[in-house]
Amino acid sequence: MSGGDWTPGDAAAFARGAALFAQGEWWEAHEAWEDPWLRAAGPDRAFLQGVILLAAALHKRWHHGSLTHRNYHKASRYLETLPPGYGGVDLPRLRAEVWEALHDPARRPRLHPPAGS
Repeated sequence: MSGGDWTPGDAAAFARGAALFAQGEWWEAHEAWEDPWLRAAGPDRAFLQGVILLAAALHKRWHHGSLTHRNYHKASRYLETLPPGYGGVDLPRLRAEVWEALHDPARRPRLHPPAGS
């Protein structure tokens, strides 16, 4: 993520979670990111908390029928504290794609790299 204290195992878990997220396996992505989140601190922890909450929002919407977007808004609060290209992810684009996916079951948001990366 930021290149700070991430172990190779945490980086691999993040990449695995990102692939699952892109496939619409949101609960599994959340699970892949949980161990790195438990060890993270500072901005890395906020980043992981945000992407976990986005995954939870999508899971609750499309697997449980939830029409509330509480987790999306919680995630936004975490992610807004970070630079737009944090962790190699275009955070504004990710939030926009998740918002669209909360309203369209055919959408599959991804964790895109920031423009110019």
